[in-house]
Amino acid sequence: MSQSLAKVYLHIIFSTKGRKPLVKKELKAGMESYLVKVGSDLGSFTEAIYLNPDHLHWLCTLPRTITIADFLNKIKSNSSRIGKIEVDENFSWQNGYGVFSVSQSKLEVVKKYIENQEAHHQKISFQDEYREFLEEYKVEYDEKYVWDE
Repeated sequence: MSQSLAKVYLHIIFSTKGRKPLVKKELKAGMESYLVKVGSDLGSFTEAIYLNPDHLHWLCTLPRTITIADFLNKIKSNSSRIGKIEVDENFSWQNGYGVFSVSQSKLEVVKKYIENQEAHHQKISFQDEYREFLEEYKVEYDEKYVWDE
């Protein structure tokens, strides 16, 4: 095969440091746009994004030429710099992240899930939601290392 082709969809989840609700409604759209732009500059296409006051859900493609870790490192470091200017001088993202694969057949389900975040979080906390993802995807974890404090 002479050409390398790939389309890998990721559902990315990470929070602000300490899960502090720093992203106010009036700043949400600007931060989402910035994240999409940084992702695009790295070769990623965004299907859906929702920035809650204390955490992010992002459905996007993994660029073909970069690892998940490098992609997230670039996304978080670039957006943290803008966050310190636009959101709060103490803004930063948690050290870790969750990344879950999404099949083509489940794209619309995940998009709707992300678009419904505001209503969803009236019923469940971010921490409980995240634990549900870890369990659904059968990710082994130690609770004491999951949260930045």
